[in-house]
Amino acid sequence: MRLLLDTNILVSGLLSSKGPPGKLLRAWLDGLFELVTSEEQIDELRRVLGYEHLRPYIHPEQARVFIENVEVLAIMAADLSVLELSPDPDDNVILATAVAGEAKAVVSGDKADVLALGDVEGIPIITAREALERLGLADD
Repeated sequence: MRLLLDTNILVSGLLSSKGPPGKLLRAWLDGLFELVTSEEQIDELRRVLGYEHLRPYIHPEQARVFIENVEVLAIMAADLSVLELSPDPDDNVILATAVAGEAKAVVSGDKADVLALGDVEGIPIITAREALERLGLADD
């Protein structure tokens, strides 16, 4: 199954391995699903992981290694279409990545702008907990 993990899920998973986002990262690294991303999302991830307020929690070296793993292991979507579904342009890039990468779901923690959409071109937008349920990992 191909999943796109929104940048907020990726960062949350790095911040804590115990919650649903952390469990999703572990499931991806264990090969239980294919991660879909794009150069545009990796650029956003690099920018977000560079935020000063995250440094006490995510060391720059940890961020660098994580980004390298994503670049090597994830399916890279290209030729993103222009979508204008969310008021946040960064969200629209994530949604376009899901469409171009033929994701089976977008996993997000952004209730206001992303989850509220429900789907993008027929691709469901779900929470991390819902993704774990779909992977059969809800009870872990």
